[in-house]
Formats: sequence, structure tokens, C-alpha cells
Amino acid sequence: MKFNLSDWALRHKSWVWYLILVSVIAGAISYTRLGREEDPAFMIKTMIVQAALPGATAEETATQVTDRIEKKLQELSSLLHTRSVTYPGLTLVYVDLRDDTPKEDVAPTWTRVRQMMGDIQGEMPSEFAGFGFTDDFGDVYGNIYAFTADGFTPRELEDRVEAIRSQVLALPDAGKVDLIGTQAQVVHIEFSSRKLAALGLDQAAVLDSLAKQNAIVPSGMVRTSVEQILVRVTGQFSSPEALADTNLRVGDTYFALSDVAEVRSGYEDPPSSAVRHNGKAAISLLVGMRSGGNILDFGTQLEALMEEVSASLPVGIELHKVSDQPKVVEESVSHFLRALVEAVVIVLAVSFVSLGVRAGLVVTMTIPLVLALTFVVMELMGITLQRISLGALIIALGLLVDDAMIAIETMIARLEAGDDIKKAASYAWTSIAFPMLSGTLVTVAGFIPIGFNASKAGEYTISLFYVIAISLVLSWIVAVLFSPLLGSAFLPSKMAHHEVKPGRMRLAFRRVLAGAMRAKWLTIGVTVLAFALSVFSMRFVEQQFFPTSDRPELILDVTLRQNAAFQGTDAVMAKLDAFLATREEASYWSTYVGRSAPRFVLALDVPAPGPHMGQIVVMTPDLAARDALKAAVEDFSRGLTGVEVFAKYLELGPPVGKPVQFRISGPDPQVLRDHARDLAAVVSGDERLKAVSLDWSEPARVARVVLDQDKLRQLGLTQTDVAKALYALYDGATVTELRDGRMLIDVVARGAEDDRGSLSGLQSLQLGNASGMAIPLQSFATIEWTVEQPQIQTRDRMPTITVKAAIATKAQPATIVTDLEPKVQAFAETLPAGYKVVMGGAVAESADSQAPIVAVVPVMLLVMLTLVMAQVQSFRLMFVVLAVAPLGLIGVVAALLPSGAPLGFVAILGVLALIGILIRNSIILVNEIEVLIQEGASRWQAVLTASDSRARPILLTAAAASLALIPISRQVFWGPMAYAMMGGIIAGTLITLIFAPALYCAVYRVKPEPVPEPVQP
Repeated sequence: MKFNLSDWALRHKSWVWYLILVSVIAGAISYTRLGREEDPAFMIKTMIVQAALPGATAEETATQVTDRIEKKLQELSSLLHTRSVTYPGLTLVYVDLRDDTPKEDVAPTWTRVRQMMGDIQGEMPSEFAGFGFTDDFGDVYGNIYAFTADGFTPRELEDRVEAIRSQVLALPDAGKVDLIGTQAQVVHIEFSSRKLAALGLDQAAVLDSLAKQNAIVPSGMVRTSVEQILVRVTGQFSSPEALADTNLRVGDTYFALSDVAEVRSGYEDPPSSAVRHNGKAAISLLVGMRSGGNILDFGTQLEALMEEVSASLPVGIELHKVSDQPKVVEESVSHFLRALVEAVVIVLAVSFVSLGVRAGLVVTMTIPLVLALTFVVMELMGITLQRISLGALIIALGLLVDDAMIAIETMIARLEAGDDIKKAASYAWTSIAFPMLSGTLVTVAGFIPIGFNASKAGEYTISLFYVIAISLVLSWIVAVLFSPLLGSAFLPSKMAHHEVKPGRMRLAFRRVLAGAMRAKWLTIGVTVLAFALSVFSMRFVEQQFFPTSDRPELILDVTLRQNAAFQGTDAVMAKLDAFLATREEASYWSTYVGRSAPRFVLALDVPAPGPHMGQIVVMTPDLAARDALKAAVEDFSRGLTGVEVFAKYLELGPPVGKPVQFRISGPDPQVLRDHARDLAAVVSGDERLKAVSLDWSEPARVARVVLDQDKLRQLGLTQTDVAKALYALYDGATVTELRDGRMLIDVVARGAEDDRGSLSGLQSLQLGNASGMAIPLQSFATIEWTVEQPQIQTRDRMPTITVKAAIATKAQPATIVTDLEPKVQAFAETLPAGYKVVMGGAVAESADSQAPIVAVVPVMLLVMLTLVMAQVQSFRLMFVVLAVAPLGLIGVVAALLPSGAPLGFVAILGVLALIGILIRNSIILVNEIEVLIQEGASRWQAVLTASDSRARPILLTAAAASLALIPISRQVFWGPMAYAMMGGIIAGTLITLIFAPALYCAVYRVKPEPVPEPVQP
């Protein structure tokens, strides 16, 4: 006797009831313990290698340093590409790994990169200053606090915030905690070149005398027979005042330092970066959570601590909450849970209306059972509640009741046929359990491209595959194990068979079905024509990568000329601060000068830092205010000459910045720059685009000091002596350090403000030679003007300029790029050999994300074919089943075109999932046909009766699956997928019930027979 799981459940009722109770309780516990996130995490597999060659031009740095680094990195087997930004004397190399690099291999790869850089350090020029590494490029700081002060120095504020940082680090779930916006304390010695010249002094000799006086040098130890006595010498500088009062001797000249220089205590000038909150200077406390922590629990701990901190702050120091990820997550999850409840109510309504109170109740009870078990497995797998997993639960809701509906309907049919409750409850196992399992597995197989997609977008959406696969497999287990027991408990033990006269809709459907079967070739032809029309119409459906976020933040990217000074950038940012202060749409904002905002969400586009750029993050009360402020900022920024202000929203999925991008590359930066401008002109010709820019191009002025080498040698000077003197005049040279407790304060010597702010300081600059003679610079040097690149960017060792553009209309990037492609291709054909143009931006990212999907589709099809063949074991039946699969595209196009919803990355995943859903219905229909044939019915009658009897459950499950998507159809992220799946499910269901029977008749050459009156299944 074959094993029957449903019968076993009925014979072990107490044990199964116990399992049901345990499942519900365990699910409730797991739900409370599941982590919460706004969006799923994906690893940013990027490392930054920083290297310095002080004094070199950008071209020299690129050739001597950047190229060597990138060439060595090409040996990495997991390398996707390298990107570099090279400034004079400094390079930043971005190391991007392949998307299919396993997470556990990323950290060892970064270790390998460090080793590789150590291997080539000996090949660098002798002036090379070493490497720096950043492998936490993707770290997210979910909580950000800004501290502003009135009446406190920056040092005092930093000490206070540093103490708060220590308190935060003591929290159990605290991760990385950093400070930004701090200003390094510096003592400046500002020399007057005129005073030095008047006294005949060499600045280098003065600085050398200061450094020697302040050095920490051992003075020895006196050892007697009974003790050891340390010997100390005095003279080290204890304060800026002591430094200014120092008496010095250079040659035969005695003088106080204050006679030739002004000594002042201050801060780094100009700073490398600055932070403001609502226009006031601030220090930001960045708080991250440890891996595996619960963001809501951590948020509660942090909130309590910050309330204590705020209460203890002295008058004048204010704490401002800038980013509150726990609150955002709580609101996001609550929003999705409301949508989940709405979907549950919709499915319950479909169940009650279609099956009646008792049967509907049984189906209804399976939903919390499946969800509870799903929560348990999610906890075991470490899947959190976030945008993707909650959306997957909503999608799965309409699918997971399918098995329960079929099982209960079969049970009711057997009760009406006269079977007792036990036999009726166990009949589903022997009749449809395995076709249901095949159908369920085929549905799961439709999501395989998500589960095996190695791209960043695939990593972002992978929980969709896991959650749907888990819930659907569990729904089958519940249908064959728990549903029979629930049915036996809540359904009547006997049901009389009622000969109910079919209604008008059923009679009409039967007539249409019979007509389609009789005119099978016409039915097939019309269906194929509709499919061809949908394929043709796909060109009119807008394409999209990921939509913009529905969060209220507005991001302002501010870019000046690449040779802009920090003070100029800061002045522009101050104008924007003043403008935002007048706008009621801005609840508050944070300004970052010389750097980007910290990564408060994973999908933040983080540009390379530099004195010519800044970023502002503005919080608005709602989306309407966000959109209004964006328009206002764009109007205001038109009045800022030489400044680009790009107002943008946060993105969902991997960030891309400006969506339309073309990269042009070639060996000569000068030639490349000219061609890039021509390409920008081509792109600017499209009226749908705005803010067209090049990420680097314009050269910067350079004052070249031309040295007479013969005179230098006669005077006993070298090029190095001159360069150091100029560096000390304009940038400042660190002479020594003042020691203040744990702080080391640099003492920096530089020219007076009037001297270092212009070239006039060169006229009175003097240098000392080995004999102590002060020699004017003008006696052996002249000044000439030239230009050079302030920045060079490369990609895979080739100089590359990216032409970027924002979109001014509602058009999608893919549509615009498709329209531009012929013009760009024609332009590319005019380029010299060695120069090329490739597509970037959202379209390239989308293509990169879709390529792994295409690669996995054959695996998906093989799994589906195997499952279908295992079930039907006939090539002709398999053909009938599979022929329905692609026809869901008819409904997809019919839904997307009128709604205007774009076909994005997530919608594509939904379209692929439709294949499994439609094949599932076809399997159950074909199985019913074969069962009737085995019972003695003719093929015609079997096809007609099976299609008629399966119409109701198939329509019901289609209604549940499509209507359950309504709650997420209103959301920015899920809307296009919901429309695509609803249209595909509805059209595919009708096709299954009309086209599949006609195709079956054509494949098996079934001859028409008279149509009898419909019978109840």
C-alpha cells in the first residue's frame, strides 16, 4: 500500500494539531526576532587605493604612480575594472571587483591588494610618499547627529563630541562610530618675506633653528650606587606665546621670532573639508550598527543615550538629529505590513466569496500557518524584513493559497460524490498532490534568475527568490498535511450532491470554449497574432533600471571648476545655505564642503572628494515639498556662474548618479578633451536632457618658475632648495609640534597672507646657500604662465571622460539613450584610432544586471522542462504545457502601456516568474485531461470537461494572485512589477483556459463531438 501523507495526518490528529500550534507559536516568535531594514543590504565590492607623489604634476603622477598601480591590479583574477582620479601629487584608484565574487572572498582580496602594493613600492620614484587604503567604502551610518556650538572653540566642541562617541561605542550593538567636520588645531608661523629680506635672513635657517630647539632628544642618565637619576634639558615650546617670544640667532643676527613672523594659534587653513548644519559650523557623529544587530533595538538604545546626552550638554552646544535610520525602517516596515494585511484581507475575501464560509475558513487558516513557517525559515536563513522580502510575501500570498484551494475543492467534490470525510480528505494526495507539487516547483523555478543573479541588483533582490520559494514549498506541505485535518474538522462529514443548473457565465464560457476547440486553428492563429503584436508593442514600453526612492530627502551635488579653491567652494555652499534658510520646504539640511555626505543609506552615490565640490542633504516634510524644492533650487542655481548644482533624489538599488552617461576614452588627454566636448554637444542636442557636464576637462593655470641652472650652481643652490622654499611660502611646511596632553599640534611655517595670496611674494623671497648668504629668487629665476590638467581620470589604465546628463522630462533613460544611439555611433565613427565611446549610467548598469539573468535563463528552462516532463512524461503534452508560458507577455504589454508603468529590473523578474505561474496552471489542466481519459472519456470530452471543471479554481487562484498585488501596485518600487504580473496572470489564465484546449486538440488531432450539458465537477 502506497504511503499517503494526508491519510497519515488524519490518523495522527493530535500530533498534527500539536505541529500546527507549535508552527504558529514559533512563527510569532520568529517574527518578533526578525531583523528590520528599509532596504536589503548588498556589498559594495570597491576598495580605494590612495598614493602620493608630492610635487608632481597630474600627468607625472598618472604616469609614474597611477599606471603602475592599475597595471599591477590587473593581475587580480576577480577584478572587474579599475577607475582612477589623479590630482597633482595624489591619486585615488578605485578597485571594483566582479559582481560574482563571493562575499567571503572580498576581505582576502583586499589583503591581497595591500600585498600587491607592497610589491611595487620599490618601483616607485624615490619621492614617492606611500600608500593609503580604504576598504570600508560601503559602510553605512544609519544614525547621524550634528553638534553645533555657540561660545565654544572647535577644539572644545570636538572634545565634547569625542566623549559622547566613547559612550556610543559602549552600546552592545554599536558598530563603527566616526566624527567628521573636526578641524585640526594648528599653530601658524606667518613669515614676512620683506622683513626676512630686510634682515638678510634665510627662512629655512630660521625654521631649522626652531625645530632643533623643540626636538625631544634623550639627555642621558646619572647612575649612582643607589639610584638612577634622569637628566632633562629645558627649552621645548609649551605654547604659541612661548614660540613667538623665542630669541634666535642666524649667522651673526640676533632676533626674536615675532620680529620676522606673526605666530597665531588656529586651525587647518584652508581645511580639507567642512560640515555645517542649517548653515552653522558643526561636527557630525556618525553611528553604525554592528553586523547582525537589530536596527530597531539599537535605535531604542541609542535614542535613550542621546536623550541623556542632550540633557547634560552645556548651554551653547546643541544636538541635532540628522539621520534616524531606525525610525525610517520602522515606518517602512509598518507601511509594508499594512500592505501585507490588505493583501491578506483581499485573499480571504476571494476565498470566502468563492468557496463559501466553511471552505473559505479552512483556506483562510492555511495563510497564517504558511506565513508563520515562512518566518521561522527566514530567521534561520538570516533574511530580514525589508522592502524586498515583504514585497515577496505579498506576491506569494496570492500564490500560496492556490494549493489549499485545490485541496479543499477536491475534498468537497469527493464529499459530494458520497465519500466519507476521511476518504475525501486523503483523496487529494492520491489525485492531485504531485501535479500540485510539480506546479509549485515550476512556479519556484520561474524565480531562479533572481536567486542565481550575481549582479549587484541581483544581490539586492535575492530575498525575493528565497521568500517566494520558501512560502510556496511550505504552502504545498500545508495543503497536503494540515489542510486535510482542518477540512475534516470544519467541513461537514457528508455533503449531498446538488445538481445545480449552471449559471449564465459558465454556460457562456462553455460555449466559447467549445467554439475555440472547434475552430482550433483560428484560435491558435489569433493567439499567435496577439503575441506577435505584444512583442512589437514592447518597443513602446518605457525601460527602466530602478526607480527613484520615495524618501523625502533631496540631494544637491555642487561642482565648481576643478581648480577651484576651497574658499570659493565654501562661499558657494554658503549662498545655498542662505537660500535654503528662506524655503519652508526645507525642514533642515546638512552641508558638506570638500567631501560628500556620509553614506547614510547604502544606495547613496558618493563622488570623489576635492576642494572643488560639495554636497547638501535636505530633509523635506513630504514628497510634494521635495519636488517643489528641487524646482526652486534649479531656478536659483541658474544665477550661480561657473557652478553646477545638480538636485537629485535618492535611488533604489545600486546608485548611478546622472542617469544618461557616455564614456569616451583615448590615449592623449588633450585630444580626448576636445572630442569629449564634441560628444557633449551631441548629447546636448536632445531637448529631454539637461545639466550636461564632463567629469573632467578644463585645464588650470600654472605659474612656472624657470630656473637658470648655471646660476644656481654658482650660488650653491639646487632645484630642491627652491621648491622647498616656495612650498613653505605658499602651502606651509611643518616645522615641529606643540604637545598639549594627548594632542599633538602642528607648527606650520608659511608666508604672510599678502605674500601667499599672490605671486608678489616671489619678488622678495630669499634663499640661503651653504655659506649662509641670502640670495633673492629674482636673481636666478623668471616666471612664465602655462596650463596643465588639474585632474586626470582613467578607466582600466585608459584616460576616460564621462559625459553625464540629467533628464528634464518624464522620459526614461533607456528611451533617450536608444534615440541618441545612432547619433553617438555616427560620432564614434569619426574618432581617430584608439578612441572609443561606450555607454554608461543607468542603461549600462541595467544591462550589466540583466546579463546574469540571461545567463541563468537556460538553467531555469532546463529545470522547468525536467519538472514538466517528469509530470506529464510525453513530448506532446510538454509542448502543450510550455506553449502557454510566453503568452503572458500579451497581458504584460496590455497592462504596462495604458498605465505608463516602465519595464524595470524588478518588473522583468516578475515577467520571468509569470512563466512558472502559467505553466503551473497548464500542468494541473493537462493532468485533469489525462485522468478523465484514463477513466474512459473521449479526448474531446476529456478536454472540454477538464477545461470546464478547472476553470473555476484556476480563475479563483488567478483572482487571488492578481488582486493580492493591488496593495503594492501603488508603490514606486513594486508598481511596475505589480502591473506586469496582474496583466500577465489575467491574460495568461484566459489563454490557459481557451488556447491550451485548442492547442491540445490540434496536437492530438481531436475531432469535435456534440457538446453535452455541463456537469458539476
